Amino acid sequence: MTFTLPALPYAYDSLAPYMSAETLEFHHDKHHNAYVTNGNKLLQDTNLEGKPLEEIVKLSWERGLTALFNNVAQHWNHKEFWTWMTPRSTAIPSNLHNALVENFGSIETFKQEFINTGVAQFGSGWVWLTLNKHNKLVITRTANGENPLIDGDEVLLGCDVWEHAYYIDYRNARPKYLHAFIHSLVNWEYVSDRFENTRKKH
Repeated sequence: MTFTLPALPYAYDSLAPYMSAETLEFHHDKHHNAYVTNGNKLLQDTNLEGKPLEEIVKLSWERGLTALFNNVAQHWNHKEFWTWMTPRSTAIPSNLHNALVENFGSIETFKQEFINTGVAQFGSGWVWLTLNKHNKLVITRTANGENPLIDGDEVLLGCDVWEHAYYIDYRNARPKYLHAFIHSLVNWEYVSDRFENTRKKH
């Protein structure tokens, strides 16, 4: 089994004005595709071929297969990232809304903390909303292609803060990009589904 580049679940121009078609074309067709291509090459002769993507991410990290990990983790990150966005961002479903208020005090506080955490990530990386081992919603950040899977946490939402994710549209204004993402682009139905499915495991 080899990795394949998933098609975007929406048209390239459908996230405008918050994310342009040009950004999606470069980010999806060039950057994500490179992770898929390189990951497939590096996966050969590792005895990890045929395993689920999440398992390969965890095992490549545990075994110190750095180059493989970087590419397969970024493949997983981006595969989810496209689904975490939607042209029709709607209200946060009540189950997730209530949990966010319980953990952060208010939805506005949660959103601002998400933005602040993403801004605070020095250099390339990601900002995440996770459900940790203690069943608590947590906002965290990671460098480069790392993700919370390697710590055993359940990922509910993530945003790419590598410059290629926003430089075309926002230049160096990462806070504006993160504000647009969390306020206007998130597929809250998908995040809510992940939250429900994750709670069933615990």
